[in-house]
Amino acid sequence: MTIDNVLKIVWAVSALGLVILVLLHSPKGDGIGGIGGQAQLFTSTKSAETALNRVTWALAVIFMGLTVVLSAGWLNQ
Repeated sequence: MTIDNVLKIVWAVSALGLVILVLLHSPKGDGIGGIGGQAQLFTSTKSAETALNRVTWALAVIFMGLTVVLSAGWLNQ
């Protein structure tokens, strides 16, 4: 397994995780996140949103960075 294949797998997993996390956000109402009761894992709704925001931003940075690296062909010699 080459480094290119490993990065493609990480890229796909980050894309899937990003989609799931965006669906869990509740911009004005409860959103889909209210269905599973995900706010019960945290002490308050604000800390749940803060944690979701941080993880979403981290996955977005990973996804965009890998998109640039994989599309530029820097790993192909």
